[in-house]
Amino acid sequence: MIRICLDTALERRGVSRYELAKRTGIQYQIIDNYYKNRVKRYDGFVLERICTALDCGVSEIIEFVKE
Repeated sequence: MIRICLDTALERRGVSRYELAKRTGIQYQIIDNYYKNRVKRYDGFVLERICTALDCGVSEIIEFVKE
């Protein structure tokens, strides 16, 4: 299972979902869906914008969890 760890990444950097939405230019609702791990299809554009805004790699945002 693939899991989005945006909550952890934001917490480590002290950034809110609202601030991330402003930095990326992505709607708050989309950021919130990634934050709450409700995304079924991952958008490369969105992931790239998040990684750029947080100055991190995609491996800090996505993890593979064996069930």
